[in-house]
Amino acid sequence: MESIVEYINSIIWSNALIFMCLGAGLWFTVRTRFMQLRGFSEMVRLTVTGQKSDAGVSSFQALALSMAGRMGIGNIAGVATAIAYGGPGAIFWMWVMGFLGASTSYVESTLAQIYKVKDAEGRYRGGPAYYIEKAMGLKWYALAFAVATIIAAGFLLPGVQANAIADSAVNVLCNGATACAAVGGAASLKLWIGIAVAALLGVIIFGGVKRIATFAEVVVPFMALAFILMAVVVMMLNAGKVPAMFADIFASAFGAHAAFGGIIGQAIAWGVKRGIYANEAGQGTGPHAAAAAEVSHPAKQGYVQAFAIYFDTMLVCTSTAFLVLSTGMYNVFRVVKDGGKETLEAVFTGVPGVLPSEGALFTQAAVESVMPGWGAGFVALALFFFAFTTIMAYYYMAETNLTYIAGSNRTHPLATLTLRLGIMGMVVFGAFHNAKMAWALGDIGVGLMAWLNVIAIFVLQKPAMIALRDYERQKKLGQDPTFDPDALGIKNADFWRTRKLEQARSE
Repeated sequence: MESIVEYINSIIWSNALIFMCLGAGLWFTVRTRFMQLRGFSEMVRLTVTGQKSDAGVSSFQALALSMAGRMGIGNIAGVATAIAYGGPGAIFWMWVMGFLGASTSYVESTLAQIYKVKDAEGRYRGGPAYYIEKAMGLKWYALAFAVATIIAAGFLLPGVQANAIADSAVNVLCNGATACAAVGGAASLKLWIGIAVAALLGVIIFGGVKRIATFAEVVVPFMALAFILMAVVVMMLNAGKVPAMFADIFASAFGAHAAFGGIIGQAIAWGVKRGIYANEAGQGTGPHAAAAAEVSHPAKQGYVQAFAIYFDTMLVCTSTAFLVLSTGMYNVFRVVKDGGKETLEAVFTGVPGVLPSEGALFTQAAVESVMPGWGAGFVALALFFFAFTTIMAYYYMAETNLTYIAGSNRTHPLATLTLRLGIMGMVVFGAFHNAKMAWALGDIGVGLMAWLNVIAIFVLQKPAMIALRDYERQKKLGQDPTFDPDALGIKNADFWRTRKLEQARSE
């Protein structure tokens, strides 16, 4: 089974996908005239303004909901894994992917707003499946994305997050030979952790999107700032090692480092791969939350979601990287292929015995080396909140695509119940399954969504670019931008056309 999963993963995550994601980010950066630089102040302003309604959430709630999906174990374990496979240079390429990905996030999130709809219960819904059908006119393609997202977000990706929660908790609680004896050992503890996380998840997801958004609005900013503060403290305590750390990052990124220069290919591949996994730009996850926002112009939420990439990559992911690299608590491996079989050859060993798939353990070891006795526990707690909110966001994405398949009808209660119980079951399963398998299944889910979505937004980018120019034009006139798809020549933006007619009648 593992060999089959690894084979499928290698096909999906070939160099073609990596270069396509990089190429998309570069192309959209040029096409938007570097909006992620020019519009930075506007991103920040829009993030903290806006109103919610009965149909939609506020811009900040939509940001928090999308950040809940972006800020998972990819920010802690994933970054450490990128370093383990690609060396410090992987962090540079992760930054590159974050910068370019901000423009990609703008395009997909603006498209989600342009083509959003109201579901049978009067709530905003949208995402790649919706804009693929409305703008491309390819119902089969939209259904393919919807099914892929339900499978990925509902059944493949949650196990990765749950596995990391369980592993980090066991690393803290089972640090002695008999520490876990009371619950039957580490395996039994993982099972109980999985059951507890699944039960807590059920309390949230059975409350609907409003409860999910409210929970994310409170928890996400708090956990992110606490983690960043921890990284700053560790950096200050290791201030003397910081210059060497930056030198290692830039030297190994371009193959100039004596020890890590030989794995520059791995540095680029894993920096981009984990960058996509962490910030999810182009993957098609962020647009689901973006579509739920109550805004007067689609580009507003595009700006907000572009800022989400900066926050995720440049602050949270970078905090993990600096924690690990400044303390030297990481391993680096060269992948050696021999007749189709891959083996790992150690290049650097800072934490003996820890494998790349156990990335969270590097971060725990980093904090523990500076603050012994409670550092590992802090990381385990942070990882729990990161991973739990991500699982919560995964459910929302899967539910949105289930709603898309239902169309104008209400989603069948049995289908919704099956999805809820299914994701809870996968949390329990993933908690005690091995980390390598969990990551491989998660990568397949991310890769499938990325392939389908990046191709779609390449084809559909024009409405997002028109919306950007229209927004900037109205801002120059001193107006609060509003959206009129007919005046801009954008077809099938039915929600916005209906809103315009309703506003005209009310006047």
